Amino acid sequence: QVQLVESGGGSVQAGGSLRLSCAASGITWRRACMGWFRQAPGKEREGVIVIDTAGGSTYFADSVKGRFTSTQDNAKNTVYLQMNSLKPEDTGMYYCAVRPRPWGGCSRDQSDYNYWGQGTQVTVSS
Repeated sequence: QVQLVESGGGSVQAGGSLRLSCAASGITWRRACMGWFRQAPGKEREGVIVIDTAGGSTYFADSVKGRFTSTQDNAKNTVYLQMNSLKPEDTGMYYCAVRPRPWGGCSRDQSDYNYWGQGTQVTVSS
């Protein structure tokens, strides 16, 4: 049974930083794709970052390039999302998702992800 546990959300002023974490269990860690997706109030959920846990590639949405970075702790099956220079438009519910990595590589399409965390709220005030 695959489980994802997210943590690290909160409230911060514009320009501040937060670090989100997503711990996975029940999946072959080094053969997985993990993604962070976010949903702002009244908007559709969008992709933020997609990570190949084997270290092959990482995709960042244009809106977060240069501000967000990712790291992973393979001993803990955990991915971290470091968010710097936060903007009010980064506000939303952040979800991590995971799927076994297919031959074609990690998808940016959220519909391809099988398992989802419960979400963690990020609020950035101006």
